[in-house]
Amino acid sequence: MGEPYQYGDSNTSPEEILTMRFVSRILIGVAAATVVAVGAPVAANATTSSASATTTASSSYEADWGAYPSHDHKAEAQGHVSVDKKPYKHWYWKKFKVQKKHCWYDKKGNKHCKTVTKWVKKRVFEWRHHEFFKVDVKLTNHKWWGKNKCAWATFKVVNQDGSKYFESFRNCTRHPKFFSFSGKNAAHIFVDVSRGNRHHPTGHHSGWRDVYHAAA
Repeated sequence: MGEPYQYGDSNTSPEEILTMRFVSRILIGVAAATVVAVGAPVAANATTSSASATTTASSSYEADWGAYPSHDHKAEAQGHVSVDKKPYKHWYWKKFKVQKKHCWYDKKGNKHCKTVTKWVKKRVFEWRHHEFFKVDVKLTNHKWWGKNKCAWATFKVVNQDGSKYFESFRNCTRHPKFFSFSGKNAAHIFVDVSRGNRHHPTGHHSGWRDVYHAAA
C-alpha cells in the first residue's frame, strides 16, 4: 500500500498543514461567489426584456363585439375589432427667439454694437400615433324568404376629427356571411342591425350599438 496523501512534503509542520487547508477553503468560497455574481446580470437582463415586451404589446387593442339582433330577431351581427397604434413623425414650423450682435461704424470710424432679438422659424417634429383598425363581421340571416328577406349591418365610423362615414353589408342567404373593413383614427364605431331587401334596409332596426370606443 502507498503512503497516505499529505499537504506539502515530509518536512511540513502540522501548523503549516492547517494553514494551507484554511486558505484552500477561502479560495473555494471566493470562486463560488464569483459564479453567482456573473449569473446575476443575466437574470436581471431577462426581467428587463420581459417588461419591454409587455409594454409593446399594450399598444394594441382587440375585443369581440355583439352579438346584436335586429328588432325582430330575424338578423344578427357579431364580430371582432382590432386596433394597432403606430408612431409617426409630425413635422411643423416653430418660431424661436435668437439674439445676435449687430455692429456698425459711424462716420468717425467708431464701432458701435448692440444685441438684436429676432424671430426665426425652424422645422421640428413631434411623435404622434395613427390608430389603424380592422372590424370583422359575421352576419346571420334567420329569414331568407319573402319580400324583405335580407339581413343588414350598417356601421357608423366617427373619426377623431368629428367627421363620419358609413359601411353597409347584407346577407340574403340562409348561411352566415363574413365581411371586414378597415381604416384609421376612429373615435367611435357603431353598428345598426336591420331587415331589408337586396338594395337597402327597410325596418326592424336595432339602433346604434357599440363596437369600439377609443380611449380618452
